[in-house]
Amino acid sequence: MTGPDVASTSSSMPSQAAPSALQSPPLSEPSFWNETQWAVLWSLMEAILPSIRSESDVSDENSQVKLPDAEYSEAIRLARAAMDAGAPPEDRFKDYLEFCPVQDARFRADVIQSLSMVSSTARDAMGRALSSLGTRLGGLLLTGYFAAVHHQPIHIREAILKAWTASRLTSLRVLCKSLTTLAHKASLVTNPLLRELIDYTDTPEHHRPAEGFNFRFEQPHPATDDGPASVETDIVIVGSGCGGAVCAKSLAEAGHRVLVVDKGYHFPPSQLPMSQEDGCRHLYENGGFLTSDDSSLNLVAGACWGGGGTVNWSVALQTQGFVREEWAREHGLPFFTSAQFQASLDKVCAQMGVGTDAIRHNHRNRVLLEGSRKLGWHAAAAPQNTGGEEHYCGRCHLGCASEAKKGTVVRWLPAAAGAGAKFMEGLEVDKITFDDETDGTKRATGVVGRWVSRDADGGLAWPEDQRVVRDVVIKAKRVIVAGGALCSPLLLLRSGLTNRHIGQNLRVHPCNMVGAYWKEPTIPWEGGIITSYCSSFENLDNSGHGVKLEPVCGMPYVSLANMPWRGGLESKLSSLKFRHFGGFISLTRDRDSGSVYPDEVTGRPRVAYTTSAFDRAHTLEGVIALAKICYIESAVEIHALLPGVQPFVREEADEGDEPGLDGINNPRFTAWLDSVRRAGNLPPAAAFSSAHQMGTCRMAANEDEGVVDSRGRVFGVEGLYVADSSVFPSATGVNPMVTVMAIADWIAAGIAEDLSALST
Repeated sequence: MTGPDVASTSSSMPSQAAPSALQSPPLSEPSFWNETQWAVLWSLMEAILPSIRSESDVSDENSQVKLPDAEYSEAIRLARAAMDAGAPPEDRFKDYLEFCPVQDARFRADVIQSLSMVSSTARDAMGRALSSLGTRLGGLLLTGYFAAVHHQPIHIREAILKAWTASRLTSLRVLCKSLTTLAHKASLVTNPLLRELIDYTDTPEHHRPAEGFNFRFEQPHPATDDGPASVETDIVIVGSGCGGAVCAKSLAEAGHRVLVVDKGYHFPPSQLPMSQEDGCRHLYENGGFLTSDDSSLNLVAGACWGGGGTVNWSVALQTQGFVREEWAREHGLPFFTSAQFQASLDKVCAQMGVGTDAIRHNHRNRVLLEGSRKLGWHAAAAPQNTGGEEHYCGRCHLGCASEAKKGTVVRWLPAAAGAGAKFMEGLEVDKITFDDETDGTKRATGVVGRWVSRDADGGLAWPEDQRVVRDVVIKAKRVIVAGGALCSPLLLLRSGLTNRHIGQNLRVHPCNMVGAYWKEPTIPWEGGIITSYCSSFENLDNSGHGVKLEPVCGMPYVSLANMPWRGGLESKLSSLKFRHFGGFISLTRDRDSGSVYPDEVTGRPRVAYTTSAFDRAHTLEGVIALAKICYIESAVEIHALLPGVQPFVREEADEGDEPGLDGINNPRFTAWLDSVRRAGNLPPAAAFSSAHQMGTCRMAANEDEGVVDSRGRVFGVEGLYVADSSVFPSATGVNPMVTVMAIADWIAAGIAEDLSALST
């Protein structure tokens, strides 16, 4: 890298007993809706999570839901009964029921932030619905009442929302799902009373942040004519996640000048784990709120320094044999059944100390293991990338302060720095640059982008117009795109590439969720997130498609935001029982695909994906299996998070004095399972989620079948590579970290060989 072009700064901060507060830029006033639309929205949000009071204590029937005094007292009793010994006084539970989140500025700000990140198409559609609901005629057509919704008393608004959950009109069911998800998510991340009553904090018990690696980030200097900053290097890597980090280490150790750039920023252990609120905003793509075009799928993808390796859940499963054989046989890629690929898998696992010896399972992981055993299904400990250390931390979704997770920011990027690699945070790459050689060959020559500095305090609190912003030109001999399956194809498209497969073939491992409550406290936010899995259902079609059963993250907003809404009181009471909750996912190896493309206004990723009938049938089988596991493990309440499905509530009379005596053959339970099957999981009303995106720059034997060849080279272009999950020929059926890293190791080795050959 040329010396005069860049300067370095360090983002390292001293360790301390608790995460330091993270200031965020002020939220600008939204301009996408008018006053009436906002009034209708807030009135519906008020009805989703209303102020609930006893009948004798109601002062405003327009904004307060009243319960008969006896029913209100019973609700308080049930809420306190869900607590352990030493529950807070009764008055605090009354405060919680009477609290209306929509009156809280933080709640409103979170809703506005989420809506700001939604595609303009989806936001405009919701805005039109809100406009209609703000008129008497629209109210009549959509609610049956000849009045604008926001002029209705709160009990009528709540009744309208309940009616929408079972409406014949899919559009109304989806609107209700979108509104309740927005409200639940905002409340779960901002409501201080809920945190107090369930005794939840975003910081793990015995929090001891590690020292952290002292990353030094380059700051581009402008040229003398105040034009774009210019930087030269051998290899520029766009993205610091699992693929980019492995490439950086390998190529820097091979003696090449490497520059890793990322639009995200680094957060040292002293700032981790973040609050749920800040974590969504700073660690995830699109502010942590990315949905498919039909609103059936919620997606999360890392968008900070270290990418998915910073926020993933430690699971380090190798690529399955039947998937490797499929990729070799059906996609003409024999590398995947070669000894070289296995060597790369073993190499990256060794670098991270992958194993199972130090695992200590928490409640839900024990439930999955023991329940599977009792039902005769295969379950096992999930290998962790923790270097042989115990990692009993449930907050990695918000960034891991302990550095027990030996991922991108702990092992790979520091090793790359030790070999001479350079880093630049806050640089969003706009395009790849090319030269057309005299023989007609198109050759990548670097990238251009826009760099935004930190503020003068070293943070990100100041608005962008008060920070340094520079256009940057990076000249390089090789360009590696590693921005993930949502962003890498968009960069190729912005750069003028026209391969028909770019952005296509998107797989997402769609998940449905099952949640259950136990009599005993489970404290779901403590302990490893996924340390076990069940694999008995991963080949339901005899061609390698099916589901893995896994626990899910125990953060309140992750587990509860997609709970079907059945009324304000039930929602509030369900959240209060969270200390006794366990969540599980039916993770589907999807056969069928969707696509990713740029939003025409913002350029951010938009996702066209609807889980097919073939794939969702498998997902539903996983839901049934998870419910059986929860039942055999004595859950007292089981929720299939699907529309129209009531929870199964265990009764003492079901099985006499000994829970589990009848196995899963209890008539009430089997009848409930039948009701789950009948209800089904038809999108878009059913909620699916995805934390794994793959395939949008598919690896293939030739340009007619994919975007890159077996060494990650983009077809039709010299010097341009892709090295992330977007190159997967199809879905892996396992958490993708190790597969990404092994493929990146292979691609980097090929680049090093190529550059070495040029220098001789």
